[in-house]
Amino acid sequence: MGGFDATSNVDAGRRFGIPVRGTHSHAFVSSFMGLEEITNRSLQYSSGRQVCNDFVSLTQEWLRKLQAVSSLRGYFRETNRSELAAFISYAMSFPTQFQALVDTFDVLRSGIPNFCAVALALNELGYKSLGIRLDSGDLAYLSNETRKFFCIVEDEFAVTGFKELIITASNDIKEETIDALNKQGHEVDSFGIGTHLVTCSAQPALGCVYKLVEINKHPRMKLSQDIEKVTIPCKKEAFRLYGIEGYALLDIMKGENELAPKEGQRLLCRHPFSESKRAYVVPQRVEQLFKCFWAGNSGLPQEPLPSLTEIRERCKAQLKAMRSDHLRGLNPTPYKVSVTASLYEFIHSLWLSEAPVGELR
Repeated sequence: MGGFDATSNVDAGRRFGIPVRGTHSHAFVSSFMGLEEITNRSLQYSSGRQVCNDFVSLTQEWLRKLQAVSSLRGYFRETNRSELAAFISYAMSFPTQFQALVDTFDVLRSGIPNFCAVALALNELGYKSLGIRLDSGDLAYLSNETRKFFCIVEDEFAVTGFKELIITASNDIKEETIDALNKQGHEVDSFGIGTHLVTCSAQPALGCVYKLVEINKHPRMKLSQDIEKVTIPCKKEAFRLYGIEGYALLDIMKGENELAPKEGQRLLCRHPFSESKRAYVVPQRVEQLFKCFWAGNSGLPQEPLPSLTEIRERCKAQLKAMRSDHLRGLNPTPYKVSVTASLYEFIHSLWLSEAPVGELR
């Protein structure tokens, strides 16, 4: 829902139809000792009309061609044979989904040459590889170098699309990592995020507390010396107001019995607790935020639950509607949540009626 394109969890793919993506593990590469372990060496062409009887030899032939390229000789020399065997075995099992984890031994001197050899062999049989995954090291440098190699291979062997193969990065990726990579410059196309998605290290617990705002049609309000803990009383409805450029200007709450804001209609928006913070807004678009998806026994009309795809698209659309200064990681501009003038007056009148009057002696 938050914007990921795929999952490595196959059960999530089975249950919810989320695209499943991933590579083999380091353990898979380490489990091979050499090319002689691959006993079945035949692989059918993508057309289904022919069979390559020795895909292993075809890959070795392509590796020799790569090692003969003058601009690659500094890197593409002797590679790890057990890694090559693992890549070949994986490619023969998944010829249409070949994506290799290239950092088990040495990314630039073994992983990338071995991947390129297997990818070129697959290409000869009509298959297109997906790309590689980096799971350690200097991700900016390694991705940039890898892209250079892919470009050289495409130009040298006239393999269309090779320079555009996907480079995926993993290894405890978090927001700060991506921000640092963007500042350095990199060639990573996608990020595999696990640990820091499952547990938010910045806020591992979500602080939510239930507060009563109305009972038996009587508005209730909690007061506090901490202004952020003062609640806004009564049943309310919320709306998002959009400006001329299409960005969300602010959210506004109104009392249940007030008229809803309308497009093109001037509206006074007030900070719920700060008297001087107020502004007139002429919304170009108004979006109602509260919708009933579970009515219980209330008898209220209930909307059907949206699909996962619909929720995901709404999330993307809402992010696009936010100004960049609201979304930046460092010192973001606070997004405004306002109340109508009527609700503002009601809040403060109730506040005065509920707060005890002190006595000085």
